[in-house]
Amino acid sequence: MPNQLSIPFKKTYIVPLRETVREYIFTHYTDTHPDAYKWDINQWEKLRAEAVSTTVHIDRVKALISYHAQLVFILTKLPPDIGLEVPYAPVFNSSALPETHNNLVYERAGVLFNLAALFSQLAAAENRSTPQGLKQAIIFYQNAAGAFNYLSATAVPQLQTLIALNDAPLEFTEPFVRSLEFLMLAQAQECVWQRAVMDNYKNGLIAKLAAKVASFYTSAVTHVKDPSIKHVFPSWWLAHLETKSLHFQAAAQYRKSLEDLEAHKYGHEIARLMEAQALAKKGYDTARRGGVAQAVQQDIKSLLDILQKNVTRAERDNDLIYHQDIPPTSAIPAVAEVAMAQPIVNPGLQDPKTVVGNDVVIFGELLGWGARLAIEIYNDRRQNWIADEITDRVRRLDDAMASALESINLPAALDALDRPIGLPPSILKKAEEVRLDSGPERVETSVRDVQTLTKQDAALLDEALDVLDQEADEDEEFRESHPETDRLPSPDANKELTEKAERYRAILQQAGESDELVRQKWEQWEDNIAQLTWSESELESSIPSSTVSPISRTASGGIDPTRAHARALRVLLEKLDDLTKSREELVSRVHRAASDDDVTPRILRAASAMEQWVNVQPAMFEDILDEELSKFDKFRVQLENDEKKQTELLHVVLERHQQFAQSRKDDASVKARELALQSLDLAYHKYKEITRNLEEGLKFYNDFAVILSQFRDACKEWASLRSEETRCGATAAERRGTDSVRLGRPHSVQQLGIEAPRVEERVPSRQPVQVRGGAFDLPPPDSDEWETMELPSVPVGKPGKRAVRQ
Repeated sequence: MPNQLSIPFKKTYIVPLRETVREYIFTHYTDTHPDAYKWDINQWEKLRAEAVSTTVHIDRVKALISYHAQLVFILTKLPPDIGLEVPYAPVFNSSALPETHNNLVYERAGVLFNLAALFSQLAAAENRSTPQGLKQAIIFYQNAAGAFNYLSATAVPQLQTLIALNDAPLEFTEPFVRSLEFLMLAQAQECVWQRAVMDNYKNGLIAKLAAKVASFYTSAVTHVKDPSIKHVFPSWWLAHLETKSLHFQAAAQYRKSLEDLEAHKYGHEIARLMEAQALAKKGYDTARRGGVAQAVQQDIKSLLDILQKNVTRAERDNDLIYHQDIPPTSAIPAVAEVAMAQPIVNPGLQDPKTVVGNDVVIFGELLGWGARLAIEIYNDRRQNWIADEITDRVRRLDDAMASALESINLPAALDALDRPIGLPPSILKKAEEVRLDSGPERVETSVRDVQTLTKQDAALLDEALDVLDQEADEDEEFRESHPETDRLPSPDANKELTEKAERYRAILQQAGESDELVRQKWEQWEDNIAQLTWSESELESSIPSSTVSPISRTASGGIDPTRAHARALRVLLEKLDDLTKSREELVSRVHRAASDDDVTPRILRAASAMEQWVNVQPAMFEDILDEELSKFDKFRVQLENDEKKQTELLHVVLERHQQFAQSRKDDASVKARELALQSLDLAYHKYKEITRNLEEGLKFYNDFAVILSQFRDACKEWASLRSEETRCGATAAERRGTDSVRLGRPHSVQQLGIEAPRVEERVPSRQPVQVRGGAFDLPPPDSDEWETMELPSVPVGKPGKRAVRQ
C-alpha cells in the first residue's frame, strides 16, 4: 500500500435529466416548447455520462472540466432548483444511500470534487521513484489542491445560501474541503522534498522543505478534527495525518542537525537529534495504534532507527572530543519553512469560456432565469400595485361614500320625497337584477358549496396528519425493537411538517370564522333580499306612500324649503355619481394599460448587453423595473385628486342634509316611506356584499386545496423516505446480529415542498368580511408569514415521543 493518500470519487447515479428539464421548460417558458431544446438536453445528458465515469485516466480531466464549464453557463439560464434530484453517495462509503438535493449547484460541487479526486488518483498512480514520476505527481497534487480551493471559493458558499444548514452536505462544507486541500498540498510538498533528497540538495534546504511538509499536514489535521466532520473520515485517516506531521517534523530536525554538524555546532546537533527522536517515537506509536498503512509505519520506523544511531554517535563524540553544552529544545532556532507547493487552479475552471471555445453552449438561446424572474417580478409588482393603489383604493372610496350616504338615508329620502307613491327607478333596477340572479337560491347554493369545500380542505389536512401519525407509529415500533438506535424520533424529525400543519389548521379555523360571519349576515338580511325578488306590484304595495304631496306643500306655504334642499342634494349626489363613474373609467384605463404593458423587450435588451457568462440576477434590473412601474403613477395622482373632491363633496352633503332634515322633521309618512326604500336599497347592497364574500370564499378554498394536496404529497414522500431508512437500518442490524442501529444521514427532502417562482409558498388570502365594529382578515399573499416550504431531513439526534396530533 502506498505511503500517500488518494481521494475516492463521489459515486453518483443516473438522473431523469431529460424529463425534468422538459417539464421545467414546458411549465415556466410559455413562449417556447421543450422540443426546441432537444440538442441542448441531449448534449447535457452526454456530457454528464462522460463526466460521471470512474475511469482513472488523464483524458477524463477534459471531460470533467468541459461539463463543469457547461454547468456554469446552464446556471445562468436555469435556477438551481429545477426539480432535478441529484444524488451523490458519501465519498468514503460509496455503497451507502446517496444524499440527494434538488440543486444544480450541488451537481457542480460534485463535479469539482470528483475532478480533485481524479487529480489525486493520477498523482498516486505515478512512479515516485523516478524524477519524472515525482514531477508529474507534484503537478497532479497541486491541481487537486487547486480544484478543492476553487470548490471552496465558489460552489461551497453558494450551497450554504441555497440549502438549509441542517441539510447541508457535510462533504461540501468549508472544514472538509479545506482539509483535503491541505492534504494535497502536503503530499505535493512531500514529493518536492523527496526530489530534493534524491538530488542530494543541501541539508539546510531539505530541512526547510520538510518543515513545510509537516506544516501542511498539521493544517490538515486541524481541519479533520473539526467536530462537525471528524466522523465522516475513516478512523485511520487522522492517525495517518498525525503520523506524517510528526514524521516530517522529525525529518526537518534531523536534516537541520546534519547542517549543525557541518557547522561544528555539536551541542545544537545533539539537541535537534534528541527532539527528532522524540517526535519520531511519538509518530511511530501513533501509526501503530491508529492502524495506518504498513508503508507509512516502515518510513517512520526507518527514520527512528537512523535517529537512534545518530544520537548514540553524536553523544559519544561530544563526550569524548567536543564537550559542547547541549541547549534545551526551546533555545535552539526553529527550522524555517519553504513552501514549494501551492494550489493550481486549472484555467478551464477560472475561465469556462476558454473551455467551450467555438462549441455551442447549452441553452444558449434560452432566456436566462434571472431575466425571466425579473419579468415575473415586474408583472407581480404591477399587479400588486394596481390592486393596492387603484382597485382596493377605489373600493374603499366607494364604500366610504356608500356608508356616508347610507348613514343619512340618501338617496332614499329624496326618492320618497320625489315619488310619494310608486317605486323609484333605481329600486326597480336593483330588484330586477336580484330577481334575474335568483338571488336567494344563488346565495344558498354558494353557502353549501363553501361548506363542502371547507370539509374537503379539512379532509386533505387530516389525511396528511394521518400519514405522519402512521410514520410515528412505525418509528415507535422500530425503537422498541432497536432501542439503541440514534436516529431522530418522529416528533423531532417532522417538527417543521407538524408546525406547518398547525398553521394550516389555524388558517382554516380563521377562514371558518369569516364564513360564519357571512352566514350570520345572510340570515340577518335573507328576508329583505328575498323581498327584492317580488314582482313590481308586490314591491310597490309593500312601500307606504306619503300623504302630503309636493304641490299641497307649495300651495300652503309658498316656496317649499324642503324641495329647495332636495334639489341641492340631488345636484351634489350627481357630482358624487360622476366621481364614481370617473373612478370606474380610471380602473378600466389602468387595466388596459397593464394589458398593453410588456417589459420583456426592455429586459431582453438589457440582458443581451450583459456578458454572456454572467450569472444574471433579478436585482440587476431593479432600475428598469422601477422606471417602468412609474408609468402608472399618473393614475394614482388622479385618484388622490378624486379622493379630495369626494371628501369635500361629502362634507357639503352632510351640511345640506341637516338643513333638509330640519325642514321635514314633522312629516311621519315621508319618514316611513324613506325607511322602507332605504331597507330595499340596503338589502341590495348587502346582497352584493354577501355574494362577493362567498365568491372570495370559494376561490380561497379551491386555491388552498391545491396547497394542501401538495403538502399531503410531501408528507407521503417524507414518510416513504423514513420507512425506507427504517427498513435499511433493520436489515443492517440483522446482518450484524445486533440491535444497535446507526442510521446514516439520508438524502435530504428539503426541496420536495411546494414550488412557486423563487420557491416561495403563497397561501391564498381572503378578503376580510366587513362587519360593524371589526373584521376578520387573513395575511396578504406577499406577507413574510407564508415562508418557504422546507421539509425536514432525517438526521440523527436524541430520542423522544411522537407528536400529538391536534
